[in-house]
Amino acid sequence: MKSALSRTVLLASGLLLSSQLLAEPKRPECIAPAAPGGGFDLTCKLAQSALVDSKLLKSPMRVTYMPGGVGAVAYNAVVAQRPADAGTITAFSSGSLLNLAQGKFGRFDENAVKWLAAIGTSYGAIAVRSDSPYKTLDDLVAAIKADPGKVVIGSGGTVGSQDWMQTALVARAAGIEPGKLRYVAMEGGGELATALLGGHIQVASTDISDSVPHIESGDMRILAVLSEERLSSSAVADIPTAKEQGYDVVWPVIRGFYVGPKVSDEAYAWWKSAFDQLLASDEFARLREQRELYPFALTGDELDAYVKQQVGQYKQLAQEFGLSQ
Repeated sequence: MKSALSRTVLLASGLLLSSQLLAEPKRPECIAPAAPGGGFDLTCKLAQSALVDSKLLKSPMRVTYMPGGVGAVAYNAVVAQRPADAGTITAFSSGSLLNLAQGKFGRFDENAVKWLAAIGTSYGAIAVRSDSPYKTLDDLVAAIKADPGKVVIGSGGTVGSQDWMQTALVARAAGIEPGKLRYVAMEGGGELATALLGGHIQVASTDISDSVPHIESGDMRILAVLSEERLSSSAVADIPTAKEQGYDVVWPVIRGFYVGPKVSDEAYAWWKSAFDQLLASDEFARLREQRELYPFALTGDELDAYVKQQVGQYKQLAQEFGLSQ
């Protein structure tokens, strides 16, 4: 009995010592790899609010913007210049993984960072201004078929990007050669919305979570959301899916974070523990819902396995569209 008690005390002491070793990283920062106003910004600000409000972070977290290559500049900076920066997490999305699958992040691949946490999912969306002549996805498809060059589509990133892929998949489903679509490449959802509302493009291939403020203001209309079924949020519940309009296209947009490759195991464990606690809380579920994100939670090894699987699938999709790697 005494021996068992001693072992219990030692175990408890070990757990206490272990938790004390997992000290909060100093100068916490979230890098949003685009200009303010888009999905990366939203992802960082969700983490910023949730981690501080929940007291998991005692220090304020700053959000730093690092646009360029729809994530490429930030990825390269973290891996090459700040690989051991324990206080820095960087936002990623499904679009980041698609770009990695095509070798768009330079010499670094999906194995170059430590994947930390996925905190939610949004869905792709096809958006127009509220005064657009295109009322449905069929209207847009008919206009493109009649004269592809007259319909200017804005996307975050160049050919092969996530936004490009969304409309390319819709075009393929409609029997349109994706190469005929007229694109204007932009840096993130904020710039994309500005261009659409300013009349510089006619259509935006975007993300539903980015779009909700513009839907609520009455400035933007969503022709289709690329989800399996209509979304439950009251702000978007009336928006039809592409599938129900006859175009079998679904595109989830996973949102999460990674850290540098040389961040210590202790610092990584602290961040993982913080996100595990966050993702299990009702308060975080409320904050996520406010930002039109839907449940999707993976951390640590589970997220790493998911990322590797997705990159493999995206490589296959890129080959189908003749995109170089």
